[in-house]
Amino acid sequence: MPAATRTRWAVIGATSVALVATGCGSSGSGGGSADAGKTFSYQSSEPQNPLQPANANEVGGGRISQNLFKGLADYDPDNGKLRMQMADKIDTTDSKTFNVTLKSGWTFHDGTPVKAKNFVDAWNWAATTANNQINSSWFSDIQGYTDVHPKSGAATKTTMSGLTVVDDTHFTIVLNNTVSYFPYKLGYVAFSPLPDGFFADPTGYGQKPVGNGPYQFVSWEHNSQVVTKAFANYQGVDKPKNGGVVFKMYTTAEAAYADLQSNNLDVMDQVPPSALANYKNDLGDRAIDAPQGSIQNIGFTLYQSDWAGANKAKVRQGLSMAIDRDTITKTVLQNSRKPASSWVAEGVEGYKEGICGDSCKFDATKAKQLITEGGGVPNNKLLITYNADGGHKEWVDAVCNSIRQSTGVDCAGDPKTDFKTARAAITGHTINGAFRTGWQQDYPLNANFLADVYRTGAASNDFGYSSPQFDQLANTADQAASVQASVTGYQAAEAVLAQDFPAIPLWYYRTNSGYSTKVQNVKFDSFGNPAWTQVEVKG
Repeated sequence: MPAATRTRWAVIGATSVALVATGCGSSGSGGGSADAGKTFSYQSSEPQNPLQPANANEVGGGRISQNLFKGLADYDPDNGKLRMQMADKIDTTDSKTFNVTLKSGWTFHDGTPVKAKNFVDAWNWAATTANNQINSSWFSDIQGYTDVHPKSGAATKTTMSGLTVVDDTHFTIVLNNTVSYFPYKLGYVAFSPLPDGFFADPTGYGQKPVGNGPYQFVSWEHNSQVVTKAFANYQGVDKPKNGGVVFKMYTTAEAAYADLQSNNLDVMDQVPPSALANYKNDLGDRAIDAPQGSIQNIGFTLYQSDWAGANKAKVRQGLSMAIDRDTITKTVLQNSRKPASSWVAEGVEGYKEGICGDSCKFDATKAKQLITEGGGVPNNKLLITYNADGGHKEWVDAVCNSIRQSTGVDCAGDPKTDFKTARAAITGHTINGAFRTGWQQDYPLNANFLADVYRTGAASNDFGYSSPQFDQLANTADQAASVQASVTGYQAAEAVLAQDFPAIPLWYYRTNSGYSTKVQNVKFDSFGNPAWTQVEVKG
């Protein structure tokens, strides 16, 4: 699930999505004066890929990259409203051609100025096949994308015709077709600018990135920590109130929670399931319980013959009906999650309750019947791959127990050491059967949960799912005359998922987190991220 800066564009209309974050203003120790020069630590995971903006579509690399880089705009973490960052304005009259005007005075961390050319060069490089960027498909709306990223074979060009530099502070974006919500995407970390020096040594810059964001890279001790410091010349509206962030890698959420309680970790990502019952009592007013635009799913390896074919959709529907979501969310997850009934998270524009239908309702008898009609689970055994460092064991075991008791299918968890290892196995297609997957919004529209995950060839389509019907409906939705029409169009596309069932929706997330007595003013947004620059370290 990507994690990065997200945006929406005010010109194309306000949405009804509520992006309200809750948190505490000061710690239970009574607050204290802040020291803007001190760093704070955050629970993280080893990035799957080098720290190149278009190579980060998972939380380990995404959260670090979004702090090292800053794009055209992002969201105010307090109210979710659009705020301009590098862009002074983005104009369009037809939702196909966009004229970007940059603010002056921005520099990269190496002191070189950020120009329109740095955006255009970065996007062209990221989109080009030879550069093997996992988020390259994010640029597919732009005219000329197929020249730099053909469906097969080598690229015939290295630049997209839809990108034109006008001068140092102006460039234009021309799309293949009208995309009413395209500006929503432009805050995603893949659309960050890159300094001129990057292109001479992309590999080196991936290990020692030079960005233009609020924090500057200091060091990366692999599988241990990434250290950043506040960038003194940062020109954004969210200037850091602290000296930097240390992203500490943990192999288990339990270890991170123990460190939080002993003040050896300042801010958590998510408390482990084992702590959900007591974390509010443990932390008092330093506990966080905030809404989050995220969903937990179980995906399938549809690229394998055992799971291919229309009939296997019945098997996946049956497995879904064998999962007692209500009991698991109430007991194992301590009411910190809500059972899912669609593939789009609650609170996101276009969320429609119940699209999954009966397939997301617990019914052991019907589950067994559908699995039989679909030809059964291969070898009557299901492995669910997951990362052991993320606090997932408890619920994976509970899901498997529910499936075993309901259907007789031999279900078991397949833990991988850490998130990076699990993601490598999933994207490398070296697993069999099923895997834990989730999605955290990149922009608050249902299109993000659908097109960017289930469209044929999408960067985060780890299932090998390909449906001409879904793709056609998604394309029609993209070209709708308004954002609301696009939203409605994507609801029609989502209904196709209820037939094909490439993934099982489990539950919607909340941010259940907390912070140490060393920090204050810790707030989380609807993307599940703290307002990094606003965290204050006590003196």
